Amino acid sequence: MFKKIDKNAVRVARHYRQRKDIVGTEARPRLNVYRSTSHIYAQIINDEVGNTLVAASTLDAEIKSQLNDKSKTEAAELVGKVIAERALKAGIKQVVFDRGGYLYTGRVAALADGARKAGLDF
Repeated sequence: MFKKIDKNAVRVARHYRQRKDIVGTEARPRLNVYRSTSHIYAQIINDEVGNTLVAASTLDAEIKSQLNDKSKTEAAELVGKVIAERALKAGIKQVVFDRGGYLYTGRVAALADGARKAGLDF
């Protein structure tokens, strides 16, 4: 019999390997990305205290109203732009990017590019 590979389990294992080296501090918090089949979520987290400082997703009312005829990649770029604006408003200029075990392509890369274009440094 063929054994089906659990892609999410592979992603989670990859994420644990990355998280050994990626830690968000007060001076440079962690920008975490979670991607589902229909939505994308981003949080800026201070791991020293365990607090989420800023968050944005395609489910936010501010973002959802702008998603009329946009692709998921364009929506991810918009989420990156909004989270960067919220972070700059909260006084956060530099972050560590945590891609959540996902490959740095498509929606994850679009979110990162949107955040960089809006002024976040990583």
